[in-house]
Amino acid sequence: MRINPVLTEAIDSLLPEYLGIWAEFASIESQTADKAGVDRAAGYICGIAAKHGWKIEKKHFERSGDAVCITMNPGAPGRPLAVSGHVDTVHPAGLFGYPPVRIEEGRICGPGVADCKGGIVAALMAMDALERVGFCERPVLLLLQTDEETSSAGSDKGTISYICDKAAGAEAFLNAEGHTLGKCTVARKGISKYRLTVRGKSVHAANCAKGISAIAEAAMKITELEKLKDPAGITCSCGTISGGTAINTVPEECSFTLDVRFSNAEETDFADMRVREIAEHSFIPGSTCTVELISRRAAMVRCERNLTLLDRMNAVYEAWGLPVLSPEMSKGGSDAADVTLRGIPCVDSIGVTGGGIHTVREYAEIDSLPAAAKRIATVFYSL
Repeated sequence: MRINPVLTEAIDSLLPEYLGIWAEFASIESQTADKAGVDRAAGYICGIAAKHGWKIEKKHFERSGDAVCITMNPGAPGRPLAVSGHVDTVHPAGLFGYPPVRIEEGRICGPGVADCKGGIVAALMAMDALERVGFCERPVLLLLQTDEETSSAGSDKGTISYICDKAAGAEAFLNAEGHTLGKCTVARKGISKYRLTVRGKSVHAANCAKGISAIAEAAMKITELEKLKDPAGITCSCGTISGGTAINTVPEECSFTLDVRFSNAEETDFADMRVREIAEHSFIPGSTCTVELISRRAAMVRCERNLTLLDRMNAVYEAWGLPVLSPEMSKGGSDAADVTLRGIPCVDSIGVTGGGIHTVREYAEIDSLPAAAKRIATVFYSL
């Protein structure tokens, strides 16, 4: 196994430069629905790649940001190595104040600093260091996803399909989602998101016994659905609800959304059947309900191919004196599920370490940036 200590030394020396890149990148606010913002964020990374002379390809989408494939060593003979991260974030611009990013007490705070812009910066840092030590044996792909936070609904799965197509035949695929020290994700829950719309009969509240309350019917359905709470299996959570027109009117319509999570294809089918079964059942006679599947992300099922890749990675880490990683399952979904379904060896959560993800308190540990870059660079150098 090849070991070049200059590689990790180069990463350490790059920290001041890439901390600045991290702050600038995260300051470009890029909520999934804001195509212009997402494209600006991806364009910032492309600008850095262009300075290195790396190949840049884009796949255009009307509603979602344009997916990007950046290739270092495009003419190299070996099987490619791929690393991926998403540039989209969950909050609308302005929610973090101005400036949106701040650095304090060993942490960087702001939108997407951990999920998952820090992972993308770590990948860039790793590629820069690999270039500096003359690595040219394989193509290295940096794949930028642009609507991951909505399970690629805006592109009708086009972005993740593009990423999987570009990574076809890769020796390894590392997904740069947030990292938990000592852990590596090899399995994830899948996610189905539903909107249920209940319809009843509107009357004056004084005659409520003659009406059919859509809100009351929705409440009974939600109570039944929320019984699905298996941490290792199916879970169901009602995230939003809306209904009624006036306080003195029996509501004729009520809609609510569900986040349903599952561990495998069998649970996917069972959960879907259960949602539709409860939707079809009228707790209050005369009420009706329709079901809309908003989006679905497959589960990343634990498989031998991904575990073998992790074993190979841990052999590299042992040789380089870096912490080895134990396999874990995450309750959150990610693009690694689609990559795994394509038969590409894939592990997840090798990005930066932080907390407060999906809140205005999101942060990442600054010293986790070079650590993440080393996790990527040493594997790519040694495999």
